[in-house]
Amino acid sequence: MTSEVADPPIIDTHCHVFTQSMPLTDTAWTRPGYDYPVETYLADLDAHGVAFGVVTAASLFGDYNDYTLRCLDAHDRLRATVMLDPATGATELADLRRRGVRGVRFQIAMSDALPDLSSYGFRRFVRRLADADLHLELNLSGPQLAKMLPALQDQGVKIVIDHFALLRSEGEMEGEGFVAAMKSIENGRTWIKLSAGFRLPPAAIARYAARLLQVAGPERLLWGSDAPYVGCEDRMTYAAALQMFYDIVPDERTRREISDSGLRLYFF
Repeated sequence: MTSEVADPPIIDTHCHVFTQSMPLTDTAWTRPGYDYPVETYLADLDAHGVAFGVVTAASLFGDYNDYTLRCLDAHDRLRATVMLDPATGATELADLRRRGVRGVRFQIAMSDALPDLSSYGFRRFVRRLADADLHLELNLSGPQLAKMLPALQDQGVKIVIDHFALLRSEGEMEGEGFVAAMKSIENGRTWIKLSAGFRLPPAAIARYAARLLQVAGPERLLWGSDAPYVGCEDRMTYAAALQMFYDIVPDERTRREISDSGLRLYFF
């Protein structure tokens, strides 16, 4: 199936928008020498027939969410995740939800220790996310996922796991992170993104997708382009990201079910 004949997904649940004027964290792993403003992203969506998009918080900019929030205020077809201080209060979370934020992204270095998952501060933050109907979006290593996911099971919060639950994990589908992600699916509050597949072993992408479809089903999967492919700009385009989705999920009805999953989670 090719992008010329395939219906495009209705929603792209993973992109990053930014300008060079935005402050980078002291630990930023790269420093993009270009802008990818919201106008360019929306033009990419329009050029490929995608109606809705989700701006995902990028670790490069930490909790500088200002530009993302301005994008949400200006464009009804967008939703977003942000990064927040765990001390953020219920009133601010409710306001973020009203403006179009749907989740809080949690990403730390693979070598860093997780926060104390049993502490009052962490559990209070997660409970506040659940109360505000915001999900917790995880981009973690396998060992980090294996510790974090069980700690979230009794807290009522929705969970979104980035990048096949495999990008930063060892052991592929037998690794402890992926196994924990599959177990988390059973709670009925966990979704996994088919995003950034171009960062994973090319020969294995179809097997990963097939396994996720078998265990999670399309109602617990989301598709995201990961535009503008930071660090891989020389070998990725929006058309190529779409083509990968068509290749690993060849059934048009299944792709539509994945889109519907994204629409329900982020818009309805």
